Amino acid sequence: MRVLVLGGSGQVGEELLSLAPRCAIDVFAPDRTALELLDGLGLARMVWARPWDVVINAAAFTEVDRAESEEAAAFALNAEVPASLAAETARRGVPLIHISTDYVFDGHKGTPYLEEDGAAPVNAYGRSKLAGEQAVAAMNVRHVILRTAWLHSPYRKNFVKTLLRLAAERERLTVVADQYGCPTAARDVAQACLDIARRCAMEPGRAPYGTYHLAGCGEASWFEFARTIFDMAADRLGRTPNVVPIRTSEYPTAAARPADTRLDCTAVARAFGIAPRPWREALAETIDRLLGVIC
Repeated sequence: MRVLVLGGSGQVGEELLSLAPRCAIDVFAPDRTALELLDGLGLARMVWARPWDVVINAAAFTEVDRAESEEAAAFALNAEVPASLAAETARRGVPLIHISTDYVFDGHKGTPYLEEDGAAPVNAYGRSKLAGEQAVAAMNVRHVILRTAWLHSPYRKNFVKTLLRLAAERERLTVVADQYGCPTAARDVAQACLDIARRCAMEPGRAPYGTYHLAGCGEASWFEFARTIFDMAADRLGRTPNVVPIRTSEYPTAAARPADTRLDCTAVARAFGIAPRPWREALAETIDRLLGVIC
């Protein structure tokens, strides 16, 4: 099975490249020297270059605060590229798996979001990702959109890596305690993408296409997430900072954040048999990989 991956240098992309050989899946992830994502003609040529069984789009503009001042750039990568990709894959009849985000929601529901709940993003990043979802759904009927949240891995910038670095620099950290979500291992998202890709390749005309939620099982605030990181890593750190809970209003940022974007993931389990791991279990693995306990 041949799979084209866009965004191979991101968290999910790196995990895809790591896991694919174990699944006997031939993955090609062009770097920027081979493909400039914003080059529409180049993107089209890449889609038509080989008989891909599935295309996975893990590329994204993910800097939430920077998106407020660079909204056009965020829309270019998060909306225009998926639109072009969906159009080209549709012409070839190739299924497209597209990674999206919990930030398409406004956080006001009060219970975990279902796929059919109305999206109402509160920041430019969320608006750009929602526009990408809408384009993919409209242009390629053979699509699987996976909304995920609070990604962590040994790769790129993320909350877990940042906190482990700050542990060596600070004695005290303040962390927002009134925003809730589902910490998720990028490795779990990558594995789910590969499992879904295999299903789509085997049954391209019958796979359960649509939009799904895929995030770590359970929930946490950023404060609880931080405390758990330090609790799990305490015996391997030189020191553990004092973590102090604060309100969102005490930590102003350029972009507004939704207060509660917990995701209900029962639909993806029902459709594809994918059951996300408890978030603490997945977090423990990420910390072990970062601190060199396992490879």
